[in-house]
Amino acid sequence: MRLLLTTSKGIEDLAKGEVENLLSGLGVPFRVEEKPLGVEGRVLAEVGGAYYTDEKGRKRELSVPTYLNERSRLLHRVILEIASERFEGIGYDEPEKALKRIEDFVSSLPIEHFVKVSESFAVRSFRKGEHRITSIDVSKTVGKAIFERLERFGTPRVNLDHPAVIFRAELVGDVFFLGVDTTGDSSLHKRPWRVYDHPAHLKASIANALIELAKPDGGSFIDPFCGSGTIPIELALRGYDGRIIGLEKYRKHLRGAEMNALSAGVLERIEFIPGDATRLSEYVESVDFAVSNLPYGLKIGRKSMIPGLYSAFFQELSKVLEKRGVFITTEKRVIEKAITENGFEIKHHRLIGHGGLMVHTYVIE
Repeated sequence: MRLLLTTSKGIEDLAKGEVENLLSGLGVPFRVEEKPLGVEGRVLAEVGGAYYTDEKGRKRELSVPTYLNERSRLLHRVILEIASERFEGIGYDEPEKALKRIEDFVSSLPIEHFVKVSESFAVRSFRKGEHRITSIDVSKTVGKAIFERLERFGTPRVNLDHPAVIFRAELVGDVFFLGVDTTGDSSLHKRPWRVYDHPAHLKASIANALIELAKPDGGSFIDPFCGSGTIPIELALRGYDGRIIGLEKYRKHLRGAEMNALSAGVLERIEFIPGDATRLSEYVESVDFAVSNLPYGLKIGRKSMIPGLYSAFFQELSKVLEKRGVFITTEKRVIEKAITENGFEIKHHRLIGHGGLMVHTYVIE
């Protein structure tokens, strides 16, 4: 089977590594590829059949999509791919021509192998790039082609609100993907434990990417701007053995982080401390790892405050950090100045897509 896996732009390599680790545990042949057909935020996995032995000793087929949905921390969706195609120049096509190309392609596919006529279905679409058609146009066109294909075998059932099978159609630039979305309407990055929303909370998938970049080895770990607690909670859910600290200046958010940690069942694993990150050494004498989504843009209100905030924070961090720090921000010049002026070395830099922005991510030592 071919699985199209979605994640945040900029962490495809980390998602690929996670998927490879998970599939290795199944003992099945597989191949994982970053950015299939050049599309960012996507990973393709080709996987052989997987089986397990039930309590009665019978050999049963294991659902690989379900396995990934239940275990991945970096993926957003697991889509069983039906087909993919590059439509050269579709962005310049007149709407009628563009939609006809998509309709003809979908009509030629063996859709009946992926849904029973007795099962209800719906199409969810995603479109990105310059096109003269909308995602709604794509949904309607793909839905029509699937309906007419299934009519050969009976009377198809459409249910837009609660479908038994969700087809996902994606048009990214000139690349078109069609598959069955095994994740459902709620992306995996929307964690069920989140009962309190920070106004600028970090996606759980990106939080896990930052943790992967930090490579914590059991030492003490702090998020000095923990907000609603996404990073420390996700670390605790991974079964981390070391000390985990969440520092937050605003008590409203700190209480929200505690509520989230309680909902996730890890409140007892995290030390939540009310405090100002620019006085970090007052709360901890030393810490091995520091990972945080730094204040920037809308999160801070006045942008003029950022240089002073970053300078004071990294000065304090230099007093306590023993091993490695990972931080994200949009403020490239400001953070690089604060990092270097306080004796840290930038070991790695990358851009990650978050909230419609490409944010700078730094690993420092």
